[in-house]
Amino acid sequence: MAELLKGKEVADAMCERLAGEAASLKEKGVTPTLCTFRVGEREDDIAYEKAAVTRAAKCGVEIQKVVLPADVTQEAFDAEWKRVNEDARIHGILLFAPLPVQLDMERARRTMKPEKDVDGITLSSLAGVFTNTKTGFAPCTAEAVMELLHHYGIEISGKKAAVIGRSLVIGRPVGMLLMHENATVVNCHTRTKNVPEITRQADILICAAGQMHSVTEEFTNPEQVVIDVGIHWDEEAGKLTGDADYARVEPHVRAVTPVPGGVGSVTSSVLMKHVIEAAARGV
Repeated sequence: MAELLKGKEVADAMCERLAGEAASLKEKGVTPTLCTFRVGEREDDIAYEKAAVTRAAKCGVEIQKVVLPADVTQEAFDAEWKRVNEDARIHGILLFAPLPVQLDMERARRTMKPEKDVDGITLSSLAGVFTNTKTGFAPCTAEAVMELLHHYGIEISGKKAAVIGRSLVIGRPVGMLLMHENATVVNCHTRTKNVPEITRQADILICAAGQMHSVTEEFTNPEQVVIDVGIHWDEEAGKLTGDADYARVEPHVRAVTPVPGGVGSVTSSVLMKHVIEAAARGV
């Protein structure tokens, strides 16, 4: 039976540490503050916002909410965006995407201050990930993968890692983070030939293709650690599931993350870590 790499244990440990760091900043007169910036009433955005508020309370981070109507004009959006972006009391901004069609998402990305980009959506933050410099922050999900590997003592340096997926949200950033820790990384994608043959050679397999149950036992080996980033609603089973077909993969690997309860559980803690780091940089 594979070791189950649960996210709650990682998130709780992070929160305990972060709460202490936040308390130290507050003693210096700085309250780490995150602004959640939401347009409209999408259920998934609201659910993530609630999760962020709950996690913030545990980590000692204050939340300011901006909620604009779904039909907000570009002019009104820009005015509120500028206010939040320039407010020195706000250390990080979480912008819920996608924005409604009348709003320019690329403009929001271009104008966000990199030091407040705690979810890694700006080009400056992505450049920081690729150059391994402290410009902005890595995408939270990509860094959550690393936090999980570190917590469970999974060796990275010198190991072979395969990443299925090449998005700027997870696939490419997590590949770079692994490489910065001296893993040898292969990014597989829709044009890659013989993907199972490649992934079977990996010590660490990151499933980030966004395709339900696309990873089966033929992609794995008995000493492999599988980190499943995907999350999907399985209509037939009536439950959430991942990119990996858990029932088929789990008996054939050394360790695996569950879905739900794996990487996703760590992501909001990474977000709070970034807010506290952003606040500390200004002290």
